[in-house]
Amino acid sequence: MTRPPLPPFDEAAAITKVRMAEDGWNSRDPEKVALAYTPDCQWRNRAEIFQGRERITEFLTRKWASEHEYRLIKELWTHQGNRIAVRFAYEYRDDSGSWSRAYGNENWEFAENGLMRHRIASINDLPITEQERLFHWPLGRRPDDHPGLSALGL
Repeated sequence: MTRPPLPPFDEAAAITKVRMAEDGWNSRDPEKVALAYTPDCQWRNRAEIFQGRERITEFLTRKWASEHEYRLIKELWTHQGNRIAVRFAYEYRDDSGSWSRAYGNENWEFAENGLMRHRIASINDLPITEQERLFHWPLGRRPDDHPGLSALGL
């Protein structure tokens, strides 16, 4: 199985790969998202370290069960060869109704077939009010005309 664009990435391919990841995560479909990773993909997400698609699916299922109204924007930071670094922000509401915006950075390494084999994420949460929200599109894919992180001043 291949998942183009394939490494090594030029800038256009890296931007495409970042948008594909953003679109996948905004689908909030754990099984679909997990297919973008190698079967033995290594993850670090905040303090959790684990490996494999089954664990990725479990993690994302748990994540999106507690992060309601989830909307994410990713932006390319840099790329070289089979590696891409991104920065991102997402907004969500927790079970108590409180809103947060999470800010983070991810380092990605891809296998030759275009599947991600290593993901390292560092994330910080900021409580926000509903009035401070910036991500207002309908759930799902961010519209092409919605501003990205830089345009929003994030």
